[in-house]
Amino acid sequence: MRWARAVLPAILLLLQACTAAFFQPMRPMVLTPARIGLAYEDVYFNAADGTRLHAWYLPAGGETKGTLLFLHGNAQNISTHIASVYWLPARGYGVLLLDYRGYGESAGSPSLSGALQDGEAALDWLAARPEVRARGMVVFGQSLGGSLAVDVVAHSQHRSQIRGLIIDSAFSSFRRMAREVLGRWWVSWAFQWPLSFAVSDGDDPIDNIAAVSPIPVLIMHSDQDQVVPVAHARALYAAARPPKTLWLLPDGGHIQALLVEDNRIRFTAALARLFAP
Repeated sequence: MRWARAVLPAILLLLQACTAAFFQPMRPMVLTPARIGLAYEDVYFNAADGTRLHAWYLPAGGETKGTLLFLHGNAQNISTHIASVYWLPARGYGVLLLDYRGYGESAGSPSLSGALQDGEAALDWLAARPEVRARGMVVFGQSLGGSLAVDVVAHSQHRSQIRGLIIDSAFSSFRRMAREVLGRWWVSWAFQWPLSFAVSDGDDPIDNIAAVSPIPVLIMHSDQDQVVPVAHARALYAAARPPKTLWLLPDGGHIQALLVEDNRIRFTAALARLFAP
């Protein structure tokens, strides 16, 4: 039957993909920071399991007000996601942009457990920097990176140096997100509940965000987000412990809030408070 030929391969693919369905890596690098006029360091370090990782470090222009670890979304690599943070060095903030295993020039293949190791390895590298030892650091994640960031910060050995966690357009649960995505297509709508159980719900942000406290948490989300519904932000905020802040933004879509200058001003003001002595 025609419908079976169309549906069954999709179902098998979803069952096989499991957690890996959240990772859509791209190997080719579109550009370098130098091409957009930014100073940077090519950085390589190893995760705990020995996987070789690649990152870019953008030093702050002038006096360093603070340093961020940036964890990007599920697709492409740091050469495209730099669009979210390229403007921060000019405002006094250094940024380490990490490519998870399997992305860009990082070795290995993507996985949830691997990406969590990669985030901690990036914190290891930053923790040794003199500017981080002096002022600490903030972890900033978008979409998938925001969801990963919750677990990374909650369990990091560097919590004493982390001044804050900022998550933008993050989802609260891997399984819930899979169920919502499956429910958007008529082909998979009827299978959204059984198939979603093929996705691991271990390391869910909603189960870990309370453990981030007393590190301050800022949750950003556009109420126009058509990729990750704003209900995820509300759920994460409800599960978090103080100090916590929720920004429901009227402009922009998925991970687009920082394309708006007013939001950039508000974001840097929040960073100034987090890095205040």
